[in-house]
Amino acid sequence: MKIALINENSQKKKNPYILEILKNVARKYGHTVYNYGVGEDKDASIDYVGAGLLTSILLSTGAVDFVITGCASGQGVLITSNSLPNVTCGFVGDNIDAMLFKKINAGNAVSIPFGKMFGIGYETRLENIFNTLFKTLEASGYPEERKEIQDNQRQSLICLQNLCKQSLMDILDLMDKDLLYSVIANDYFEEHFFANSEDDEINEYLMGLIDYGSEI
Repeated sequence: MKIALINENSQKKKNPYILEILKNVARKYGHTVYNYGVGEDKDASIDYVGAGLLTSILLSTGAVDFVITGCASGQGVLITSNSLPNVTCGFVGDNIDAMLFKKINAGNAVSIPFGKMFGIGYETRLENIFNTLFKTLEASGYPEERKEIQDNQRQSLICLQNLCKQSLMDILDLMDKDLLYSVIANDYFEEHFFANSEDDEINEYLMGLIDYGSEI
């Protein structure tokens, strides 16, 4: 499984620490981690709206299978991500949140409140969350006897999301190009995205935006 890490500007100092823990856990289960930032060593600037937009771009194109994202509170990225196509993002503030999200909702992204996650024992808290998310890939239900009901609810949600949301390509074409450009015009994105994305139409569109700037 391909996993992306995205944290927004206010948490950039924490990016290398989160990345190291995430990579160590993912490696145990045979997963690959791609750092989409942002950290202090790269020229990238992504606010919580941009982090949510990037989450949708990565998941919609198959560039990754799962996204670890977040901001200070975890709420801004959560709200933005769930307003966009092909994202089912859960709020994960502790290991219990991670367990319930994985077993019941089986989404493809989590938003973590990195602003209050750090402090004494932060390594253990993050490691426990990541282990819970990635040690199994299937939703087992919680409690187990409700698995069939929860599976049906997830399918209903997917159908509802498909009815309510435009395609990502339509959104990219209509949205503010300065915002989109700010999300993709950096080394993190160019290093990982085009080698992994499976959507030729979106690839071509975003390459053009990077090449010619936000005036496309």
